[in-house]
Amino acid sequence: MPAKEVAAASEAGQTPNRSTLGLTGLTINAMALIAPGAFLWLTFQIQALYGAPMAGSAMWFGIVAALLLCFATAISYAELSKLYPGAGSSYFFAEQAFLRKTKAYRFARLAKFVTGWASHLYYWVYPGCMVGVTAILAGYLLSQFYPNAFSGTYNSPLFMWLFCIAFAFGVAYIAFRGVTGTTGVNMVINIVQIGALLVFSVMAIAYRVQHPEGARGLQLVNGIPVDYVVAQEPVVENGKPKLDPSGQPVLQNKLDADGNPVPEMKDGQPVPFLLSYAPQEAVVMEPADADHPKDLTPHFKFHPTAGSVPAPHGFSYFIIQACIAILILVGFESVTSMGEEAKNAKRDIPRAVLLSLAIQGGVCYLIEYFAANYFLNQGYTLANAAGSGAPLGDMMVMVGTWLFGSYAAGRAFMLVQAFTVFLALIGTTLSCLSTGARVTYAMGKDEEVPGHFGMLHGKRLTPYRAIWTLAAISAVIGILTVAAYLGGTTPAPLEEKYHSFWYAFGVFQPSTYAALPNTLVIVTLVSNFGTFLLYMLTCIIAIVAFREHHLYNGFKHMVVPLFGLVANLLCMLFYLVGPFTVSGMSIKEPYIALAVCGAWGVYGAVYFMRASKSKGKPVYMDKPAMALSP
Repeated sequence: MPAKEVAAASEAGQTPNRSTLGLTGLTINAMALIAPGAFLWLTFQIQALYGAPMAGSAMWFGIVAALLLCFATAISYAELSKLYPGAGSSYFFAEQAFLRKTKAYRFARLAKFVTGWASHLYYWVYPGCMVGVTAILAGYLLSQFYPNAFSGTYNSPLFMWLFCIAFAFGVAYIAFRGVTGTTGVNMVINIVQIGALLVFSVMAIAYRVQHPEGARGLQLVNGIPVDYVVAQEPVVENGKPKLDPSGQPVLQNKLDADGNPVPEMKDGQPVPFLLSYAPQEAVVMEPADADHPKDLTPHFKFHPTAGSVPAPHGFSYFIIQACIAILILVGFESVTSMGEEAKNAKRDIPRAVLLSLAIQGGVCYLIEYFAANYFLNQGYTLANAAGSGAPLGDMMVMVGTWLFGSYAAGRAFMLVQAFTVFLALIGTTLSCLSTGARVTYAMGKDEEVPGHFGMLHGKRLTPYRAIWTLAAISAVIGILTVAAYLGGTTPAPLEEKYHSFWYAFGVFQPSTYAALPNTLVIVTLVSNFGTFLLYMLTCIIAIVAFREHHLYNGFKHMVVPLFGLVANLLCMLFYLVGPFTVSGMSIKEPYIALAVCGAWGVYGAVYFMRASKSKGKPVYMDKPAMALSP
């Protein structure tokens, strides 16, 4: 239908016929936002770092815990979409659910605003987080193509900041033009990324199986996989050997002029690097930090057996992992906004919500995370992953080198995989930015936020002001994400050869990084806390929606949403006490993230009350809506 006819139909209160999607199409579109191939690459480092030195041992079980929480919320979304298949989001679900109640109708406007305001913590921060992690990926790839100009340890801050601006506005331009991606394109992207990561999963498991106890294996040194023990040399500072707090010389890997590891020799031959999976090697006692060399604490390195991978390892550990894993599972709810595109919305949208989560979360992620965790060994430990900008890239180089016989081939394998991740990230960022702009546009139309956000472009029929505003916000959040993404780690000093224009500012000393909060974790937690709030509110909305309905089912409409509500709330509350009970869990990141969420809530309350007073809009509804058949 031409644009003028669409606009005319819209003005007449009619909806153009766009009902073309069946169950498969709806599921594929929902899967585009979850993107398991991309998020395994992006979040493994965060999960390895936060809660170190031990919480990473429960990474796989943390995914299972997050899945249970998401399924409880997904069921609430699915049930709500049966009642309001064209509503489009939790924002409208809230209004419809409350307006139809004999008593709760009074809170309809308040519930709708609170839900919409809370959803912005997710839909505004999440695209910015995606922009940031894509910049980190791009910085890592830059070091692969230009290793003499860009460090493999430190991404260029200037490059990442410029990339954040260009990427955010580039994706926004696609959204502005209205090209949000077809079902066919989404299907191709899903097939490519899932296929690519499953290939890696098979290779990673095969590597571990083919390298039993005592086998000669690979270790990653200066980004290069080698199968020998690397010679050590003392670190020299100001012409003298550097000493650790105990007075012993600090050693480092010896590299030749080209940056290649120098082998330790014995009888004229390089000493082979042999693998051991003994429990005492998998968890070792090491200093808590550099300032307390005599305070030893357990440090998890790798899983000694396959059975150790899916084990919970401790309540606090898998809760930490679950709270991070929420980032990789959100997106299943996006299909609830496609009621007008569905052939049979009441039947297929609820199924698509659950299917997308089951396929990508319950199958793809569990396979991929098992493979990546099972691969960990003495040559590449969880600590190595925590200090890397792209641990999955490192693993791919190693398994590719082993299987294809050369470092060049392993590196090529990694670059192909990275390309599929980059494609998936474009689709994911676009999908979330478009969804976030829709929520802002809807609130603008209702005059719950400034009315100019509720305007459509005259030619493109897209909420252009919401899109460009969100693009600017995403660029800023992306820059904040990468500002200190190495915070909480102790990387080696930046090599002298990289002291160039690209590293003129934004790079700190290793001791400073150790003290700084990790900005990547902070932005991730802010986004996740927004998700927790939105999912909690959606569970409450589901309870309200079915309380006076003839389809009410005690289990689906009370037990399940109550479980989702409590689980989401406990995850947020855990971050208040976790830093004081879990070794290695920093107080900085969660408390900064919670402060941001609190500030957003206070600002929202003040804005709502002032806007209500200035516009003469009542906070509480004075009469219920007419009974409508769902």
